[in-house]
Amino acid sequence: MIERLAKEIEEKYATLTEQLSDPEVYNNQSRYAEISKVRSDLEEAHLLAADYLLTRASLEEAEGMLSEGGLDAEMKEFLMEEKNTAREKLDGLEHEIRFAVLEKDPRDEKNAIVEVRAGAGGDEAALFAAELQRMIMRYAERQRLKTTVLSTTEAGLGGVKEVIFEVKGKGAFGALKYESGVHRVQRVPVTESTGRIHTSTATVAVLPEVADVEIHIDPSDVRVDVYRSTGPGGQSVNTTDSAVRLTHVPSGLVVSCQDEKSQLQNKERAFQILRARLYDQAQAEQNASVAAQRRSQVGTGDRSQKVRTYNFPQGRVTDHRIGLTSHRLEAILQGELDEFTEALRAQDRAEQLAAAQI
Repeated sequence: MIERLAKEIEEKYATLTEQLSDPEVYNNQSRYAEISKVRSDLEEAHLLAADYLLTRASLEEAEGMLSEGGLDAEMKEFLMEEKNTAREKLDGLEHEIRFAVLEKDPRDEKNAIVEVRAGAGGDEAALFAAELQRMIMRYAERQRLKTTVLSTTEAGLGGVKEVIFEVKGKGAFGALKYESGVHRVQRVPVTESTGRIHTSTATVAVLPEVADVEIHIDPSDVRVDVYRSTGPGGQSVNTTDSAVRLTHVPSGLVVSCQDEKSQLQNKERAFQILRARLYDQAQAEQNASVAAQRRSQVGTGDRSQKVRTYNFPQGRVTDHRIGLTSHRLEAILQGELDEFTEALRAQDRAEQLAAAQI
């Protein structure tokens, strides 16, 4: 089955390469770009398929020579080693080819908008939300992605009730999407005088950024309110109506932005967030499984709902989706999330393979 799949990949790649050399295709830039994209997406599978077919041919050649007999001991030993090496390599290539031909989520390459909100736990939940913000932003920066805070609602003691930030760069959504869900922290809060361990939560939602052409917002459907900014922000705070609140009447979604200096900048940022939320809502309505995923991302913020627990007394972090526990709590809070991301991605692919039956 894999040999047939490898041959089909090679045939498709050859056809696409031939099409790109066709003058009619070359002169039609939109068509040329479309075929180039498909060919580029197939590049990894093509290299693996070519290696598979070459290794398969080497295996068959070694098996053929061994079956003929009449070989001296040294040549026979050499061919047996070649045969075993080829078989081992083919097993690995089969696994890689299966992954390479899985349909990729087109949203993975998009920029992302990340929303972090304090859940159950009062000031402690707000402090934890601020820590999650820093953790995710540091992880993004480790991936060489650019982060920009779009909106912040501060709480006491340096915490945040809500923070929304943008992450720009190739593969931003794909890198961060596994952080979506309810994160739970267990520790002694700074406000606790008796030394009792509390459990608090914060929710994270990671949304793909959406361009104007992907989702249209009728201006007549949006009520725009302006008001004076509050909190840190420079001379314009409390002196000009620079903060903006958008209410999308049909959906009831409300977005507020006040972090930028001008009303126009805040309005642009607010529309950016609104587009992402409407896109996410539309995807959920079109696909029941996406709707279930969205609900699991945010949940209610209740302590009993969780994707990950950060236990400070024991210095451990547990991801409940895959049952993985790490005792590197401080490093993880500094943005070293690769261990969890890779494990979650592997499980995601395994589930896709099972569903596709490749």
